[in-house]
Amino acid sequence: MTYKHLTQEQRYHISAYKAAGFKQKEIAHKIGVHPSTVSRELKRNRGDFLGIYFPFEAHDKAKRRQEAKSKAANFKRTEATLKLAKHYLKKDFSPEQIAATLRLKHAISISYITLYRHIHYDRLKGGELYTRLRHKGKRKSKYGSRRKNKIPNRISIQQRPAIVEAKERIGDFEIDTIIGKGKRGAIVTMVDRASLYVKLSLPISKKAHIVAHEAIRKLAPFRRYLHTITSDNGLEFARHETISKKLGCDYYFCDPYSSWQRGINENTNGLIRQYIPKGSSFEHLSKKEIKHIEDRLNHRPRKSLGWKTPHEVFYEMMKAS
Repeated sequence: MTYKHLTQEQRYHISAYKAAGFKQKEIAHKIGVHPSTVSRELKRNRGDFLGIYFPFEAHDKAKRRQEAKSKAANFKRTEATLKLAKHYLKKDFSPEQIAATLRLKHAISISYITLYRHIHYDRLKGGELYTRLRHKGKRKSKYGSRRKNKIPNRISIQQRPAIVEAKERIGDFEIDTIIGKGKRGAIVTMVDRASLYVKLSLPISKKAHIVAHEAIRKLAPFRRYLHTITSDNGLEFARHETISKKLGCDYYFCDPYSSWQRGINENTNGLIRQYIPKGSSFEHLSKKEIKHIEDRLNHRPRKSLGWKTPHEVFYEMMKAS
């Protein structure tokens, strides 16, 4: 017979029947429980003073014991949840991304605010979980060149098809470069507007023909799905016609001083700064490290994608197209 918790009323009956001289088996039969339940109740919940059984005191003791068990169980569940959360934190998921992933993939409900609190508490104890958080400092806006534009045959973003704004298809990429310390070295960043799927490259220089070569190399596997590429007016994109011809897509330029027209690319560059802080030298940066960052970004769930990863969305849309 499965053990059930006694009610306060049953405890009063036990006390009354016991005072009337009934045996434990008879009491159990009277209140509809197993005899072992009555025996356990009289042993565990008798009074601390003189060992006399008082129903109200017995009920209070049982409640406190049950609450303690519940707290212990909750503590164990919380510890297990935090262990799982740390696993995703080490993959550079944000607390909000972790909370969504735990909910969708593990049926665990925990607030991202609670996760932030645990990370903060861990830091106070000397822990290093906080070092996995994305620290967003003030970012200097990137403007177009103040020199007279020397890029021939550029086509303005104003002529770009409206469907690109809708972000309903893959193949509309934004492209940019991140420059290293002392204006030495560059990273070419390419991000799909609809899926946020990222491709990164580490060219040997930021000369236009090198940047064009890297853009073509990285995006060529998706040539069939490419529609447009949009960049700022940096001279590193002067070979845009070569890129357009080789990849079979249209190429557009933002208006001068309007980096917000490539907002997705700007945001992606900010995410990359989690791994390569502003002012870092690119001198010893390797292609392997760049690939590692690319993989991290493509396999982290994003709120704007319904907590799917860019990789998942890009390839789902690729199959559907």
